[in-house]
Amino acid sequence: MSDTPARPVVLIAEELSPATIEALGPDFDVRHCDGADRAALLPALADAEAVLVRSATQVDAEALAAAPRLRVVARAGVGLDNVDVRAATQSGVMVVNAPTSNIVSAAELAVALMLAAARHVSPAHAALRQGEWKRSRYTGTELYEKTVGIVGLGRIGVLVAQRLSAFGMKVIAYDPYVQAGRAAQMGVRLVDLDALLAEADFMSVHLPKTPETVGLIGAEQLHRVKPSLVLVNAARGGIVDEDALYAALKEGRVAAAGLDVFAQEPCTDSPLFELENVVATPHLGASTDEAQEKAGIAVARSVRLALAGELVPDAVNVQGGVIAEDVRPGIPLTEKLGRVFTALAGEVAQSIDVEVRGEITDYDVKVLELAALKGVFADVVEEQVSYVNAPLLAAERGTAVRLVTDAESPDHRNLITLRGTLADGAQVSVSGTLIGINQRERLVEVNGYDVDIEPTEHLAFFTYADRPGMVGTVGQILGDAGINIAGMQVARDAKGGLALVAVSVDTAIGPDTLDEIGSSIDAVTVRAVDLV
Repeated sequence: MSDTPARPVVLIAEELSPATIEALGPDFDVRHCDGADRAALLPALADAEAVLVRSATQVDAEALAAAPRLRVVARAGVGLDNVDVRAATQSGVMVVNAPTSNIVSAAELAVALMLAAARHVSPAHAALRQGEWKRSRYTGTELYEKTVGIVGLGRIGVLVAQRLSAFGMKVIAYDPYVQAGRAAQMGVRLVDLDALLAEADFMSVHLPKTPETVGLIGAEQLHRVKPSLVLVNAARGGIVDEDALYAALKEGRVAAAGLDVFAQEPCTDSPLFELENVVATPHLGASTDEAQEKAGIAVARSVRLALAGELVPDAVNVQGGVIAEDVRPGIPLTEKLGRVFTALAGEVAQSIDVEVRGEITDYDVKVLELAALKGVFADVVEEQVSYVNAPLLAAERGTAVRLVTDAESPDHRNLITLRGTLADGAQVSVSGTLIGINQRERLVEVNGYDVDIEPTEHLAFFTYADRPGMVGTVGQILGDAGINIAGMQVARDAKGGLALVAVSVDTAIGPDTLDEIGSSIDAVTVRAVDLV
């Protein structure tokens, strides 16, 4: 009898892309069944530790009861209408989805609908197919230099704003949960809904469907817009009142509309479809090959994390899994800060403060403490460090850990700092932030020195007595070793005092090269870290 442990069973209940299977990797016993066939699904669930579905498989209480070993349900898409999240939670089963898989596809469709409605593409195409050449009848409107109002500046709304800015449009937005400063960074002017209704030549809706947003754009609002307005809804049906929109279009109070979603779906019979100034699609926002593949790959990765006991950012029903969208980009940055911290310390710290400052402190940032610890111990212990065991590793080593939050961040919109005390009382600190629309990672402080450098895969830090020529010496030795410098930052505590050189390089710096640099500049400290 073989002593090899059985691989965890992962059940794929619907057709998923080959890339999804590849993302799962070789560590699982991957099985397949037709999830829409209950007679096939229920017995197949008996051994499954994870099940991957799309929308046809109902993962309800009955299915969960048939799966005693199940640990995670993964929906390869955005919605969870076919998964009983409450029952899964009661059964101790994690539920994950792929919330960002379709955002580019949805944004692109919104832009497509806007262009199609503005240029009467749909009726002109239909007329041409009927043998009619009526150019003057379908004279359209340019987007250039018009004002577009984005209703909901979330992930998709931001992508739409970026794309329409490239058309030369002036972008305004309504979103009560977004700060004006953040919008301004994206070149968007934040306004209230009344101002947006009055100013917009084009409007695109990108809100979630909640009791507060249903009917948000109704008869009253559509009486306050420009008669030239082109309105697009590719978010959720019901946010725009369809009866009110029909009346506004018929009466000439709205010029045109592009719709991908409807209050009741599937929708094949609507008065709106009778109007030539409406272009409509059957909820195609996520219907691209790329979005489907991204969804499959994303949930495959989540399954791997869940079965390995790691934190799963896309989990919707477990502690530590429900992570605010604004907090998520800080997770990999904080883990890198942890690894840099350990490299700078050269030992396990007696105490560590994880300081989080700025706007993200409006959310639960406990996950950043876990990310910091995962990074701190990643290069310390032989075992694999996870979000589950990192706090235990800290406790075993007597490291006191504290999460400190402060809404005030004078120099950065958000700032994450790891600050620790070593056995001899020495202090170590490293800080990072995310900048720009693309949330690029930056190291901005190292042991009290102000820096500005990207945390690439290979970093090194040298402190030495401040004097001329040392930067050139560092560069010369790295060059002689065939190591290319990607970025370099020099800082000092005072003229003639100690200086710090922080460098990011394309390849790892070997110990001999580090020693040569250290001796050549009489370095006080030499530290390197490889974030791979």
